[in-house]
Amino acid sequence: MRVHRSALHFLWIPWLLACASTIVGSAWFDTSYQGGPFKKIVVVGAGTGATDQRVFEDTFTRQLRSSGVDAVPGYTLLSSEAEQSDAAFTAALDHAGADGVLIVQLLGVDTRTQIATTMVPGSPMGWGWGPAPAPSFGRTSVPMPQVTQQDVARVETRLYEIRARRLIWAASTSTFNPTSVARETPAFAELVIRELRARGLIDSAK
Repeated sequence: MRVHRSALHFLWIPWLLACASTIVGSAWFDTSYQGGPFKKIVVVGAGTGATDQRVFEDTFTRQLRSSGVDAVPGYTLLSSEAEQSDAAFTAALDHAGADGVLIVQLLGVDTRTQIATTMVPGSPMGWGWGPAPAPSFGRTSVPMPQVTQQDVARVETRLYEIRARRLIWAASTSTFNPTSVARETPAFAELVIRELRARGLIDSAK
């Protein structure tokens, strides 16, 4: 299980997540897993700045705790050595007494352009002969192209069982026109927690 931070191109730049505009594209679950709900989860995120990392991990941790799951922000456990070494990373997780680690990875951000054609009213039509003003009897419709652009962040979230060192659940999501980590993480966390609960990987909210 190569999950230390340097081996992953992690996220957290200020336009990442928005649950209202986030959809789950695909999800996978290890149906052979018999370990029951996870009791303590380490939340790991990283990026270009320590501020965004800590905002994400703290916010996600709070929401897991409010859902009845013990959770720990990764930055409180992982030293610079743990970020560079598989052995140190795993040792830090084991020392925390956690049974799961939740890792969120940004796969990429695309700018998508959409072009649609809308019919809009044109000039009035008239008979067009004689000296008097031509009477109008209707309007034409003319096509008008409309161009829109939106940013789409593709994110993968993975839950590992620490003891067995194996992947238990994973999901890919697409987020449309995201804003800031501080603003959007609560809604994203709610979405992920709901998916984990539906699979029985965390207990129902208490």
